[in-house]
Amino acid sequence: MSDGINMVTPPTDVLLDVNDLVVHFPAGRRGLFGPPSKVHAVDGVSFRVRRGTTFGIVGESGSGKSTTAQAVMRLIPSTSGQIVFGGENIADYRGEKLRLARSKFQIVFQDPFSALDPRRRAGELIREPLDLLGIGTSRERDARVRQLLAEVGLPPQAADLFPHQFSGGQRQRLCIARAMAPEPDLIVCDEAVSALDVAIQAQILNLLKKLQRERGLTYIFISHDLGVIQHFCDEIAVMYLGKIVEQAPANLFFSAPMHPYSWSLISAAAPPGPLRDRLKKNYLVKGDPPSPVDPPPGCRFAQRCPFVIERCRAELPSLEAQEVDHFVACHVTADIGPPDLGQGSTAIGE
Repeated sequence: MSDGINMVTPPTDVLLDVNDLVVHFPAGRRGLFGPPSKVHAVDGVSFRVRRGTTFGIVGESGSGKSTTAQAVMRLIPSTSGQIVFGGENIADYRGEKLRLARSKFQIVFQDPFSALDPRRRAGELIREPLDLLGIGTSRERDARVRQLLAEVGLPPQAADLFPHQFSGGQRQRLCIARAMAPEPDLIVCDEAVSALDVAIQAQILNLLKKLQRERGLTYIFISHDLGVIQHFCDEIAVMYLGKIVEQAPANLFFSAPMHPYSWSLISAAAPPGPLRDRLKKNYLVKGDPPSPVDPPPGCRFAQRCPFVIERCRAELPSLEAQEVDHFVACHVTADIGPPDLGQGSTAIGE
């Protein structure tokens, strides 16, 4: 079932148009003769990403954000839906056609150490996409490696080192350089700074912003850290148990969030003080999400929502516009209204 955004022909500034994306995994049977079960990892997700912008996807562990990213990258198969990239539905691509298309979309993973082959030197790792895709001559590929090392702030001699000889932040710079090697239009950053300390996080985020300005890159940025999302993303989608429950430009989301789950996330991320105490008292939820294996009917958040009504347990809300460019999937938000974050401020702060 689609999240409800009207997906007519996208405007020309849209690079990626994901429409009703579904990713289910088999989960065996309930009992010896019971019907087969499915893990509803992603369940009817739709969104658009404009060229040169950063689209953030946030949610707690198990929300489906990384599965969405991997399906968009065609690293895992989707059950149904469209993934329209540059005007072409790449969900239908197979074999050589898909391999060649990968030059236009790349990914940076969370753990840079496990993403790099420990037996290969850094220069070889950066050059690998160029070799696999047959881009340029041998001399041009070597020159490209040197250029990329400089762009991500590493010295030329780094090309001769192995991954274990770099720090965590330097390894992530290598991963960014490798992702940029084939000159993609889209880079997916899947928790790309989550494994780094705060100071290194800032360096990597600044590097990504610099590369975006210089090259016009488009990012999908996956994170559970609202502070990072606030300062890095232009538009935000909040996921819960395989569904998008709220989507808005970053300034609208952080000044007037509309979904109770978003209020819970913001209350958990707010800095210490009276505002945080009030938000946690009124909006912080407890417990774990229900199982994604054959989830219950109605709103996925109903079992934890402090404002649940009977309709929430029976009817799945669709993602609908509450204001211009602000989409929310909730039966009660119009009656409750957003929390008071204080005039001219946000709960996360600057």
